[in-house]
Amino acid sequence: MDKHKVIFEHPLNEKMRTWLRIEFLIKQLEYNKTVNASNALLFFHSLSELLEIVERNDVRGDLNKDIEEQKQKLSTWLNVPGVDTHLLNELLDKLNAILAQLSTQPKMGQSLKEDRFVSSVRKRLTIPGGCCSFDLPSFHLWLQQPQDYRDTQITAWRNSFLTLYQAISIYMQLTRQTGVFKSLACSNNFYQNTNEVTSLLRIRVRLSQGVYPQVSGNATRYAIRFVNFESSIMSKIDASCVEFELASC
Repeated sequence: MDKHKVIFEHPLNEKMRTWLRIEFLIKQLEYNKTVNASNALLFFHSLSELLEIVERNDVRGDLNKDIEEQKQKLSTWLNVPGVDTHLLNELLDKLNAILAQLSTQPKMGQSLKEDRFVSSVRKRLTIPGGCCSFDLPSFHLWLQQPQDYRDTQITAWRNSFLTLYQAISIYMQLTRQTGVFKSLACSNNFYQNTNEVTSLLRIRVRLSQGVYPQVSGNATRYAIRFVNFESSIMSKIDASCVEFELASC
Protein backbone atom coordinates (compact mmCIF):
# COMPACT_ATOMS: atom_id res chain seq x y z
CA MET A 1 0.00 0.00 0.00
CA ASP A 2 1.16 3.53 -0.73
CA LYS A 3 2.73 4.76 2.49
CA HIS A 4 1.53 8.26 1.66
CA LYS A 5 -2.13 7.26 1.97
CA VAL A 6 -4.19 7.18 5.15
CA ILE A 7 -7.15 4.89 5.83
CA PHE A 8 -10.01 6.20 7.96
CA GLU A 9 -12.66 3.78 9.21
CA HIS A 10 -16.15 4.78 10.27
CA PRO A 11 -18.78 2.46 11.83
CA LEU A 12 -22.38 2.67 10.65
CA ASN A 13 -23.97 0.80 13.56
CA GLU A 14 -23.46 0.58 17.30
CA LYS A 15 -21.96 -2.91 17.36
CA MET A 16 -19.28 -2.01 14.81
CA ARG A 17 -18.50 1.08 16.87
CA THR A 18 -17.90 -1.19 19.87
CA TRP A 19 -15.74 -3.65 17.88
CA LEU A 20 -13.51 -0.84 16.57
CA ARG A 21 -13.05 0.58 20.05
CA ILE A 22 -12.18 -2.83 21.50
CA GLU A 23 -9.75 -3.50 18.66
CA PHE A 24 -8.10 -0.10 19.22
CA LEU A 25 -7.72 -0.64 22.98
CA ILE A 26 -6.32 -4.17 22.61
CA LYS A 27 -3.73 -2.79 20.18
CA GLN A 28 -2.84 -0.12 22.73
CA LEU A 29 -2.24 -2.86 25.31
CA GLU A 30 0.01 -4.61 22.81
CA TYR A 31 1.98 -1.43 22.02
CA ASN A 32 2.57 -0.77 25.73
CA LYS A 33 2.99 -4.33 27.00
CA THR A 34 6.54 -3.66 28.22
CA VAL A 35 5.50 -1.39 31.06
CA ASN A 36 7.81 1.11 32.73
CA ALA A 37 7.41 4.51 34.39
CA SER A 38 7.09 6.30 31.04
CA ASN A 39 4.14 4.31 29.66
CA ALA A 40 2.52 2.63 32.67
CA LEU A 41 -0.45 5.00 32.76
CA LEU A 42 -1.03 4.50 29.02
CA PHE A 43 -1.29 0.75 29.63
CA PHE A 44 -3.62 1.06 32.62
CA HIS A 45 -5.84 3.64 30.92
CA SER A 46 -6.32 1.24 27.97
CA LEU A 47 -6.90 -1.70 30.32
CA SER A 48 -9.47 0.25 32.35
CA GLU A 49 -11.34 1.50 29.27
CA LEU A 50 -11.43 -2.01 27.81
CA LEU A 51 -12.85 -3.35 31.06
CA GLU A 52 -15.48 -0.61 31.07
CA ILE A 53 -16.63 -1.48 27.55
CA VAL A 54 -16.85 -5.18 28.44
CA GLU A 55 -18.80 -4.37 31.61
CA ARG A 56 -21.33 -2.14 29.82
CA ASN A 57 -22.02 -4.31 26.76
CA ASP A 58 -23.03 -7.88 26.03
CA VAL A 59 -19.77 -8.40 24.16
CA ARG A 60 -19.82 -12.19 24.31
CA GLY A 61 -23.42 -12.46 23.07
CA ASP A 62 -23.03 -9.91 20.27
CA LEU A 63 -19.73 -11.44 19.10
CA ASN A 64 -21.30 -14.90 19.06
CA LYS A 65 -24.09 -13.65 16.81
CA ASP A 66 -21.78 -11.77 14.43
CA ILE A 67 -19.28 -14.63 14.10
CA GLU A 68 -22.13 -17.10 13.58
CA GLU A 69 -23.43 -14.89 10.75
CA GLN A 70 -19.97 -14.81 9.17
CA LYS A 71 -19.79 -18.60 9.45
CA GLN A 72 -23.14 -18.99 7.69
CA LYS A 73 -22.05 -16.66 4.88
CA LEU A 74 -18.82 -18.60 4.37
CA SER A 75 -20.66 -21.93 4.42
CA THR A 76 -22.68 -20.90 1.37
CA TRP A 77 -19.43 -20.84 -0.65
CA LEU A 78 -18.63 -24.52 -0.03
CA ASN A 79 -20.66 -25.69 -3.03
CA VAL A 80 -19.48 -22.97 -5.42
CA PRO A 81 -17.27 -24.40 -8.21
CA GLY A 82 -13.65 -23.26 -8.10
CA VAL A 83 -13.62 -22.27 -4.45
CA ASP A 84 -10.65 -23.44 -2.35
CA THR A 85 -12.68 -25.70 -0.06
CA HIS A 86 -9.62 -26.71 1.98
CA LEU A 87 -8.86 -23.10 2.88
CA LEU A 88 -12.54 -22.39 3.50
CA ASN A 89 -12.91 -25.38 5.83
CA GLU A 90 -9.83 -24.28 7.76
CA LEU A 91 -11.41 -20.87 8.27
CA LEU A 92 -14.72 -22.40 9.33
CA ASP A 93 -12.89 -24.64 11.81
CA LYS A 94 -11.17 -21.57 13.25
CA LEU A 95 -14.53 -19.81 13.65
CA ASN A 96 -16.01 -22.87 15.33
CA ALA A 97 -13.06 -23.01 17.75
CA ILE A 98 -13.51 -19.33 18.65
CA LEU A 99 -17.25 -19.80 19.17
CA ALA A 100 -16.51 -22.72 21.49
CA GLN A 101 -13.98 -20.64 23.46
CA LEU A 102 -16.44 -17.76 23.80
CA SER A 103 -19.15 -20.06 25.13
CA THR A 104 -16.92 -21.73 27.73
CA GLN A 105 -14.85 -18.75 28.87
CA PRO A 106 -15.66 -17.26 32.29
CA LYS A 107 -17.16 -13.79 32.35
CA MET A 108 -14.86 -11.47 30.43
CA GLY A 109 -12.65 -9.33 32.62
CA GLN A 110 -13.93 -10.89 35.86
CA SER A 111 -10.46 -11.82 37.12
CA LEU A 112 -9.27 -8.25 36.53
CA LYS A 113 -12.27 -6.79 38.35
CA GLU A 114 -11.35 -8.95 41.33
CA ASP A 115 -7.67 -7.96 41.23
CA ARG A 116 -7.19 -5.50 44.10
CA PHE A 117 -4.12 -3.85 42.58
CA VAL A 118 -5.76 -3.26 39.18
CA SER A 119 -8.93 -1.98 40.89
CA SER A 120 -6.94 0.47 43.03
CA VAL A 121 -5.25 1.93 39.94
CA ARG A 122 -8.54 2.14 38.02
CA LYS A 123 -10.17 4.15 40.80
CA ARG A 124 -7.44 6.80 40.64
CA LEU A 125 -7.30 7.13 36.84
CA THR A 126 -10.32 9.44 36.72
CA ILE A 127 -8.65 11.92 39.10
CA PRO A 128 -6.20 14.35 37.43
CA GLY A 129 -2.75 13.30 38.62
CA GLY A 130 -4.42 10.72 40.85
CA CYS A 131 -1.68 8.13 40.37
CA CYS A 132 1.07 10.21 42.01
CA SER A 133 3.24 8.28 44.44
CA PHE A 134 1.61 9.91 47.48
CA ASP A 135 -1.88 9.06 46.17
CA LEU A 136 -1.08 5.53 45.09
CA PRO A 137 2.09 4.25 46.82
CA SER A 138 1.33 0.65 45.80
CA PHE A 139 1.55 1.69 42.13
CA HIS A 140 4.83 3.51 42.82
CA LEU A 141 6.22 0.38 44.48
CA TRP A 142 5.02 -1.83 41.63
CA LEU A 143 6.95 0.31 39.14
CA GLN A 144 10.14 -0.35 41.12
CA GLN A 145 9.78 -4.11 40.82
CA PRO A 146 12.04 -6.05 38.39
CA GLN A 147 10.91 -5.95 34.77
CA ASP A 148 10.42 -9.73 34.72
CA TYR A 149 7.99 -9.45 37.63
CA ARG A 150 5.95 -6.77 35.89
CA ASP A 151 6.05 -8.62 32.56
CA THR A 152 4.59 -11.75 34.16
CA GLN A 153 1.64 -9.81 35.58
CA ILE A 154 1.09 -7.83 32.38
CA THR A 155 0.99 -11.06 30.37
CA ALA A 156 -1.60 -12.55 32.73
CA TRP A 157 -3.77 -9.42 32.51
CA ARG A 158 -3.55 -9.32 28.72
CA ASN A 159 -4.37 -13.03 28.51
CA SER A 160 -7.68 -12.28 30.22
CA PHE A 161 -8.72 -10.83 26.86
CA LEU A 162 -6.95 -13.35 24.61
CA THR A 163 -10.16 -15.01 23.38
CA LEU A 164 -11.76 -11.59 22.85
CA TYR A 165 -8.69 -10.46 20.88
CA GLN A 166 -8.75 -13.56 18.66
CA ALA A 167 -12.50 -13.23 18.04
CA ILE A 168 -12.34 -9.51 17.24
CA SER A 169 -9.29 -9.98 15.00
CA ILE A 170 -10.80 -12.64 12.78
CA TYR A 171 -14.20 -10.94 12.64
CA MET A 172 -12.72 -7.59 11.63
CA GLN A 173 -10.44 -9.28 9.10
CA LEU A 174 -13.40 -11.00 7.44
CA THR A 175 -15.46 -7.80 7.54
CA ARG A 176 -12.75 -5.68 5.94
CA GLN A 177 -12.22 -8.26 3.20
CA THR A 178 -15.82 -7.84 2.04
CA GLY A 179 -15.13 -4.28 0.84
CA VAL A 180 -13.13 -3.41 -2.27
CA PHE A 181 -11.68 0.09 -2.61
CA LYS A 182 -13.09 2.13 -5.49
CA SER A 183 -11.60 5.39 -6.72
CA LEU A 184 -13.92 8.39 -6.41
CA ALA A 185 -13.82 12.17 -6.48
CA CYS A 186 -16.12 14.78 -5.02
CA SER A 187 -16.62 18.48 -5.49
CA ASN A 188 -17.03 21.00 -2.68
CA ASN A 189 -15.44 18.44 -0.31
CA PHE A 190 -18.76 16.57 -0.03
CA TYR A 191 -19.89 13.06 -1.05
CA GLN A 192 -23.08 11.12 -0.29
CA ASN A 193 -24.45 7.79 -1.34
CA THR A 194 -26.96 5.03 -0.62
CA ASN A 195 -26.20 1.33 -0.87
CA GLU A 196 -27.00 -2.06 0.59
CA VAL A 197 -26.71 -2.59 4.32
CA THR A 198 -23.19 -1.63 5.37
CA SER A 199 -21.57 -1.76 8.80
CA LEU A 200 -18.21 -0.16 8.06
CA LEU A 201 -16.87 2.50 5.69
CA ARG A 202 -13.17 2.54 4.84
CA ILE A 203 -11.94 5.78 3.29
CA ARG A 204 -8.44 6.05 1.83
CA VAL A 205 -7.04 9.53 1.20
CA ARG A 206 -3.66 10.75 -0.01
CA LEU A 207 -1.77 12.38 2.83
CA SER A 208 -0.74 15.24 0.55
CA GLN A 209 -4.37 16.37 0.23
CA GLY A 210 -4.38 17.40 3.87
CA VAL A 211 -8.02 16.44 4.53
CA TYR A 212 -9.84 14.05 6.83
CA PRO A 213 -13.42 12.72 6.50
CA GLN A 214 -16.37 13.40 8.78
CA VAL A 215 -19.09 10.79 8.24
CA SER A 216 -22.77 10.92 9.14
CA GLY A 217 -25.54 8.50 8.30
CA ASN A 218 -26.58 4.91 8.89
CA ALA A 219 -26.24 1.43 7.41
CA THR A 220 -28.00 2.32 4.13
CA ARG A 221 -27.36 6.02 3.62
CA TYR A 222 -24.36 8.15 4.49
CA ALA A 223 -22.61 11.40 3.72
CA ILE A 224 -18.89 12.23 3.84
CA ARG A 225 -17.57 15.74 4.30
CA PHE A 226 -13.85 16.28 3.88
CA VAL A 227 -12.40 18.81 6.29
CA ASN A 228 -9.20 20.78 5.79
CA PHE A 229 -6.67 19.73 8.39
CA GLU A 230 -4.48 22.78 7.93
CA SER A 231 -5.16 25.72 5.63
CA SER A 232 -1.48 26.14 4.78
CA ILE A 233 -1.41 22.60 3.38
CA MET A 234 -4.70 22.98 1.54
CA SER A 235 -3.52 26.19 -0.11
CA LYS A 236 -1.10 24.11 -2.15
CA ILE A 237 -3.80 21.89 -3.68
CA ASP A 238 -7.21 22.22 -5.28
CA ALA A 239 -9.52 22.29 -2.27
CA SER A 240 -12.64 22.21 -4.45
CA CYS A 241 -12.05 18.59 -5.51
CA VAL A 242 -11.00 15.69 -3.28
CA GLU A 243 -9.93 12.36 -4.74
CA PHE A 244 -10.32 9.37 -2.45
CA GLU A 245 -10.99 5.63 -2.37
CA LEU A 246 -13.99 4.09 -0.66
CA ALA A 247 -14.76 0.54 0.50
CA SER A 248 -18.13 -0.44 1.95
CA CYS A 249 -17.93 -3.47 4.25
